[in-house]
Amino acid sequence: MSASRFLLTVLVVGSVCTAAAPRALAARELAGEEEVAAAAAMASRHEKWMAEHGRTYKDEAEKARRLEIFRANAEFIDSFNAAGKHSHRLATNRFADLTDEEFRAARTGFRPRPAPAAAGSGGGGRFRYENFSLADAAQSVDWRAMGAVTGVKDQGECGCCWAFSAVAAVEGLNKIRTGRLVSLSEQELVDCDVNGEDQGCEGGLMDDAFQFIQRRGGLASESGYPYQGEDGSCRSSAASARAASIRGHEDVPRNNEAALAAAVANQPVSVAINGEDYAFRFYDSGVLGGECGTDLNHAITAVGYGTAADGSRYWLMKNSWGASWGEGGYVRIRRGVRGQGVCGLAKLPSYPV
Repeated sequence: MSASRFLLTVLVVGSVCTAAAPRALAARELAGEEEVAAAAAMASRHEKWMAEHGRTYKDEAEKARRLEIFRANAEFIDSFNAAGKHSHRLATNRFADLTDEEFRAARTGFRPRPAPAAAGSGGGGRFRYENFSLADAAQSVDWRAMGAVTGVKDQGECGCCWAFSAVAAVEGLNKIRTGRLVSLSEQELVDCDVNGEDQGCEGGLMDDAFQFIQRRGGLASESGYPYQGEDGSCRSSAASARAASIRGHEDVPRNNEAALAAAVANQPVSVAINGEDYAFRFYDSGVLGGECGTDLNHAITAVGYGTAADGSRYWLMKNSWGASWGEGGYVRIRRGVRGQGVCGLAKLPSYPV
């Protein structure tokens, strides 16, 4: 290469680099501005969320930490909804600034027995709806419409979902038997049913709750023994006024949604699920598909089943996280999934008798 041509090449390359440098700098500045704008938008979103849910923090450091938790959860929720491939939507509900550990401790609470013990823990092995024909049952069931479901309740920051699930099932059975819908006391279970697996706000399971109610000869009303949202001493005088009673309980055959449908067609049923996965925790509307695991840690109550407008078959479940969660406190979960069911709902259902 001649000296003149080499010099020309150097000049051309130098001019290109000189021109490219401002563009790269401008791109970096634009990206930085976008990051700042996104951070400001998220902070504003968090402020609005705080106002909506009445959330306050002890200091600016705590607020900054909660903002980061909120941001991570909000970004997941936005991405989930934007994907457009799910049958349900999520929302930045009042749990959006909690860590997974905080949420699990405060809002779940189902404590399954170890597998060997669980295998023999049923209500005598009988399933009274074994010969019930679903062909003769209604295509949809909603125990709310039949007046067998009390209003949505809120367990608060107490891991006693098991008590709410059991109580809702007993309330339904009592209405079916007597014609009277009476709101019953979860607090009595929290305070008094503490000599076995059930340990108030530290967790429990519905079968043990049913056994406790049977042994005690019934359960007090909500008005007579109101909910406090924390562990307390057993108030024997309040508990002595029985508002409803049961004779025992039975377990639905495991991993059998047809058997579960037969039971739900006849009465509300307690159900254990995986309630800590984001797909359930932040559920807002629609039919929840298979986006959650099957490790059981939460308890709800099956109060019906039906078919959505798009043909999706679903279970109608009553939760205990207040009416602002989900569809007015309820969740629809896909029905007809083989094996353990969505979120493990078919693994350990049971009902009072």
